[in-house]
Amino acid sequence: MMRTGRVLLVDDDADLLRLLSLRLEAAGYLVDKATSAEAALSALAVRRADVLLTDWRLPGMDGMALFELVKKSYPALPVIMLTAHGTIPDAVEAVSRGVFGYLVKPFDSTALLSKVEQALSLSSPAVSQAGQEYWRAEVVSCSPLMEELLAEARLIAATDASVLIRGESGSGKEILARALHRASPRAAGPFVAVNCGAIPDNLLESELFGHEKGAFTGAATRHDGLIAQAEGGTLFLDEIGDMPLALQVKLLRVLQERELRPVGASKSRAVDVRVISATHRDLEALISDGLFREDLFYRLNVVALHLPPLSERREDIPLLAQHFLAQLAERYGKEVAGFAPDAMEYLCSLRWSGNVRQLANAVEQCCVLNTSGLIPLTAVQKAVSDGMASIATLAEARRQFERDYLEKLLRVSAGNVSVAARIADRNRTEFYRLLQKHDLVAAAFKDF
Repeated sequence: MMRTGRVLLVDDDADLLRLLSLRLEAAGYLVDKATSAEAALSALAVRRADVLLTDWRLPGMDGMALFELVKKSYPALPVIMLTAHGTIPDAVEAVSRGVFGYLVKPFDSTALLSKVEQALSLSSPAVSQAGQEYWRAEVVSCSPLMEELLAEARLIAATDASVLIRGESGSGKEILARALHRASPRAAGPFVAVNCGAIPDNLLESELFGHEKGAFTGAATRHDGLIAQAEGGTLFLDEIGDMPLALQVKLLRVLQERELRPVGASKSRAVDVRVISATHRDLEALISDGLFREDLFYRLNVVALHLPPLSERREDIPLLAQHFLAQLAERYGKEVAGFAPDAMEYLCSLRWSGNVRQLANAVEQCCVLNTSGLIPLTAVQKAVSDGMASIATLAEARRQFERDYLEKLLRVSAGNVSVAARIADRNRTEFYRLLQKHDLVAAAFKDF
């Protein structure tokens, strides 16, 4: 049977390195070779492997020291040690510290291929099944940082653990969440995405948890909430840091008890969902300020994934820009092949504070206004400079409107919370929570 996957082979014995490489390549694996631990680390920085196969004894840094560094930087990468009889006790100890396994020299091809295949099935099950990379198809990247993140995500996906995705706005947190869902045993179930900052607070409870008929004015029929709609699948809670404290208590019950109670219901009902949440906010700071429950944080943060900003994976910019351009050219019926070299160089030089979303918006303007086969530098400069590339999302626009509205109320009321809350038709407690959400202090407006 032919296999697929990339193996990084590390050994200072040139003959053994050549022999092992031939055996692995004959079985269908792609093989990268290094003669030292230092060279192996350099190779991983350039191109991630699916399995690391290293000799224990190496010049300079030994195999165990290499493993310790790999464990810190590439925690999802399985490591197999090649060891002599004299170091078997050390190898056994290494396994207890996280090494995937070891092979005692001399070993035959069957043992080698069996161990590599076992490690490969752990590190990337989709790699060993041709055509099964669909789970990450929406993630357009060639960055080693992203490859390591996806390798971790692939391992996490196989479990039912709650995941917290942290990263800047526009970096692609929902795309990563969808990839996790598609790679999980729940892939056949629904994926329900909820932006906690985009739904008005007074509607969020009903939208999430559902309500019974007559539960409140206007509740003419029974309504299944979004949590119930995610039954058997994945619930993605974006901008979880914007969730009101009162609802955080109810969400905690869903996570702890695996049950929910709709608004107006007399009893709870069982629910089976996997929760993935995301935020660009500092949840630890919100906890300190009393705006986010610490117990909920630990329930959500069973596993954390940190999505790097586009500025830390600049090698993805040309790939993403061309990907968006191809999609947009088809949508708008444009015949455009790509970017002029100086235009692409300019794209790669920018910081992209709005990340992938900002890049996509800039490319869209370039495509819409383009009249030639290549996007010129002037078009890219215009798309970035006139602000089109940083148009806010609907959720961001709503948050900005809410903050502007609160500031106006506080100016009109000269910082009097009772008056401002009455104008806004909100009680004082809810109004104070809105002020905290936007870091506004009423006393600062008393002199207006």
